[in-house]
Amino acid sequence: MTTKGFLDYQSGSPADPRVVEAMLPYMTERFGNPSSLHSAGDPAREALDAARRQVAALVGAAPEEIVFTSGATEANNLAIKGAALRPKGRGRHVVASVIEHRSVVTPLKYLERSGFEVTFVGVDREGFVSPADVAAAIRPDTALVTVMTANGEIGTIEPVGEIASAVKEREPGVLFHTDAVAAEAWVPLDLSTLPLDLVALSSNDICGPKGVGALYIRKGVRVESAIHGGGQERGLRSGTENIPGIVGFGKAAEIARVEMSSDAARARALRDRLLDGILGAIPDTALNGPRERRLPNNVNVRFAYIEGESLILSLDAEGIQASTGSACSAKTLEPSYVLLATGVKHEEAHGSLQLTLGRWTTDEDVDRVLDALPRIVKRLRDMSAFRPGMSYDKGSFRHEEHDKRTDE
Repeated sequence: MTTKGFLDYQSGSPADPRVVEAMLPYMTERFGNPSSLHSAGDPAREALDAARRQVAALVGAAPEEIVFTSGATEANNLAIKGAALRPKGRGRHVVASVIEHRSVVTPLKYLERSGFEVTFVGVDREGFVSPADVAAAIRPDTALVTVMTANGEIGTIEPVGEIASAVKEREPGVLFHTDAVAAEAWVPLDLSTLPLDLVALSSNDICGPKGVGALYIRKGVRVESAIHGGGQERGLRSGTENIPGIVGFGKAAEIARVEMSSDAARARALRDRLLDGILGAIPDTALNGPRERRLPNNVNVRFAYIEGESLILSLDAEGIQASTGSACSAKTLEPSYVLLATGVKHEEAHGSLQLTLGRWTTDEDVDRVLDALPRIVKRLRDMSAFRPGMSYDKGSFRHEEHDKRTDE
């Protein structure tokens, strides 16, 4: 497996070889359908039950509280739409943070088009959501609150337990959902002690296969089904289960549970060396997100006077893969709404670089970035029309000295 120069783990991670090994038999000799009554379905059914236990153990849940999905996007959709549209729901109001992932924001927009009202709560300059602000946004007709566990773009680890507690204290009947995908490989979660009702998880983000996820649904919580059919996954997500993928997810969860502490410590050391090296070597550079209470694998910095797209292409030419933000937003070429929400200016957001580390990131990868990045930034700034003294105003760059003379 070659991951040399790959520093975009937030967009997708390679499957751990131990995960692939666990999956292979379920693509060949153990191909049965877990819903079958005959003996060919027994190995698949046993594997499905075992994987459910493994995923549940990662987050401190009971196996029966785990529903497998096709990924975190489906899990978020099932949670948000299922909670809002459940029979005998509290009302038609939802509260969310302004920096949620698109797989949360988009179903919320769908609910708005369906007659719901959504209140988006702001964040501070480091991307933190205030528990008091969330609690203050709750109304008698609030059905659901959703705040992510951590932001995969700027690395902010939210005080999700405090936020959920504030919500429950204000209105015990309001359901609380969190997208835990960015955090699940790095931040321990114990759902037996946290007042969370719905939690979205992803296989790919813990070095498992793509196309598999799960939704934790606390015992006693009812949500509306998303996919109707044969009644698999407690009737909430019908369709024959992807047994090879689910087996891989289970193995990845088992590995993550055992190795999370050591993985996080190693990633944190590499992250800090990368951050210190970039901020120390390149002038007019700033950190996006907090230095503390930050995901151990996340580096996000902004460079004045250049654009992130050119930076990404230049790094790729040097064998380094990075991003400017969420992979789900990469094709829009719009500045990150997460950065804008923290108060970063439009043109500064365009000059941001995100580097995310993973299980196979090495000191050599960090060295390569620290060698190439200062050269690339200098070259791009030398070529750029956006030099010191330029500012952004109403969709176009203006030269401050020119404006000063014109005003005179």
